Amino acid sequence: MVRSTGGNEEAPVDTEERDERRLTARREAARLSAEGVRAVAVSWVDNAGISRAKTVPTARLAHAAHRGVGMSPVFDVFTSDDAVTSSPLIAGPDGDLRLFPDLDRLTVLAARPGWAWAPADRYDQDGRPHPACQRLFARRMAERAAERGLELRMGFETEWVVAKDDGSGDWASRGPAYGLTRVTELSDYLLDLHDALAAQRIEVLQVHPEYAPGQFEVSTAPADPVRAADEVVLVRETVRAVSAAHGLRASFAPAVVAGQVGNGCHLHLSLREHGHNLHRDPTAPYGLAPAANTFLAGVLDALPALCAIGAPSPASYLRLVPSHWAGVYRCWGVENREAALRLVPGEADDPDGGHAELKPFDAAANPYLLVGAVIAAGLAGLRDGGGTLPPPVSGDPVGQGDQKRLPSSLSEAVSHLVRSGTLKEALGEALFGAVVAVRRAESEALAEYGPDELAEATRWRW
Repeated sequence: MVRSTGGNEEAPVDTEERDERRLTARREAARLSAEGVRAVAVSWVDNAGISRAKTVPTARLAHAAHRGVGMSPVFDVFTSDDAVTSSPLIAGPDGDLRLFPDLDRLTVLAARPGWAWAPADRYDQDGRPHPACQRLFARRMAERAAERGLELRMGFETEWVVAKDDGSGDWASRGPAYGLTRVTELSDYLLDLHDALAAQRIEVLQVHPEYAPGQFEVSTAPADPVRAADEVVLVRETVRAVSAAHGLRASFAPAVVAGQVGNGCHLHLSLREHGHNLHRDPTAPYGLAPAANTFLAGVLDALPALCAIGAPSPASYLRLVPSHWAGVYRCWGVENREAALRLVPGEADDPDGGHAELKPFDAAANPYLLVGAVIAAGLAGLRDGGGTLPPPVSGDPVGQGDQKRLPSSLSEAVSHLVRSGTLKEALGEALFGAVVAVRRAESEALAEYGPDELAEATRWRW
């Protein structure tokens, strides 16, 4: 049950808006039926980073858009292995919420014939926004930025390892890192993935082999923060569906095999202020306008706490190893892939170019939580006195002696999170308490696992 709103209370959705949703959903249902779609998956992502769903027949889409689909608030305190913990404001079997599909994001699933998908916003029975809804939190933070005159564009790199789903445990390809051999061996698989993503109107920048055996990466075009989070959810499920169709199994876990390079899910972001690109200031060092510099300084300062959001599993810290391009030092650098914050200047003649990349994060993170928390940290930097980025770091920070490590365990990251007044205020009491409870439960449940056991236990959770 949810015992209070925990702050950030908003007005309930009015009857007129609900009626408009129903009319829109009726039109969409007719379109879907004409395309052979028989069911819609309505999904949300919990605080352990697991995408969960309710499904409705296409004929019931209008009812779902008008009245919502019932679900328990206890899912906010599920852990990644489906255990249930509790938090001060969310606990137990009582209560009910409503999932409302976002019809603007309704997508026919190219790799799952007969199915469509829509992400959900969560409300209580009286139509008020659920205070622990991560997607509404992301939207609220983007709106805060807009009130400040800032427009953020975000995009994710998604890494995964693909294995044969025949019980052998063998990788789908053992070609060399970044090798054309992998593309040749899995060319049909990769073509089907390209086709499915294109059919779902996801703009792919590139798909390429990565470092670890059987590992690939897809990068998608930047979008507004909520859409970027929606798209990374859809990308993962599309990869999963295409893999299954080819007799393969995809893992997005941060550490598929202990001691090997893991799967990251790097977050890229850029800023505009009142229409001006803040990464293209010819008068500023590195092209960063003062507002962008201060925003990124706020994010860099908050990174130890943000690790509890963006690297949320004990297995995440098997991946966060120095000299592995995982960004484990709290520093920044120009095109430095060992820095936690990598500045990408882009091509000098591109007026829309330039962005920053945050490297420590992985796909165990709830992407809505992550984009919202990063925005909150950056806005706090702007609000709290205008700090600036320290001098950039060149080369591998591991040998330089004066660079601070990010947390080396989830429990350490949670300690930083609970001390973060910025993130507690931004998330609100209910969501903040649920996130902390889930993180502590994950840490306790896996505390006695060695690296090999930890990787094996979490390999197929994401």
